Amino acid sequence: MEFSPYIIWNIVITLIIAPIFSSIRINAQELKRIDILINKTREEVASKYVTKEELNQDMERVLDRLEILNGKIDKLISG
Repeated sequence: MEFSPYIIWNIVITLIIAPIFSSIRINAQELKRIDILINKTREEVASKYVTKEELNQDMERVLDRLEILNGKIDKLISG
């Protein structure tokens, strides 16, 4: 059996280039999957953070409670 240049070229394409293209395709699919997961994570993380308005409201409530406690402590000390 003779090995013509066409047979050698087919062997090269089959054994070397085809796996490279297959690997590139698999990596591209994985990259797309990871990109989707990152976008979902960004959406989920953003929903867990507090907004500036919520923080200000909570801080005002805490400070109001501290003022009430301060008044009660002043009453206990003075009277």
